[in-house]
Amino acid sequence: MAEEQSGRELPKLERPSSIPDTFTDHAKLMFDLQVLALQTDMTRIISFKIGRDAQNRVFPESGSNQPFHPASHHGNREDRIMEFNKICKYRVGQVAYLLEKLQSTSDGDGSLLDKSMVIWGSPMADPNIHNHRRCPLALFGHANGALKGGVHLKAEDGTPMANVMLSAMQKLGMDDIKTFGDSTGVFAL
Repeated sequence: MAEEQSGRELPKLERPSSIPDTFTDHAKLMFDLQVLALQTDMTRIISFKIGRDAQNRVFPESGSNQPFHPASHHGNREDRIMEFNKICKYRVGQVAYLLEKLQSTSDGDGSLLDKSMVIWGSPMADPNIHNHRRCPLALFGHANGALKGGVHLKAEDGTPMANVMLSAMQKLGMDDIKTFGDSTGVFAL
């Protein structure tokens, strides 16, 4: 169906026989499907949550045997913070595969990464106390020239994350949108 709609032959892919055994392989499969959907122009927007914050899954590939959510309540003990850090580094590290896949996939005069905006973040800043302020957020790609890249920006205290979302929408050409959620204005990207 995708070949018929796009008018071009699709890349040949190895098909998995079942759900992958490891989280890494499962994440890669999901990222492969996302890249394929973008590559074949089946969609322009993808939303993907790599895991629930309240999950008790163990990620042995992270080097930790602690379940995610209990590990997040580290009690400010350095050894437990470092254990939780192993899990977080592993989970966030999964995005590298997606970015590499987008970078290596041609799209017209550039790559899919050149044409895309990937927003990667967390709903928690300090999960130990369920702090939702100053949550980490990263934007990747060049959004077809709308994003410069290679910059680190720190928002002033009290800046709603919705300001970044509003700015991202406007960068993507949605200039008629003047507010988003609890935004108080735009955030210079």
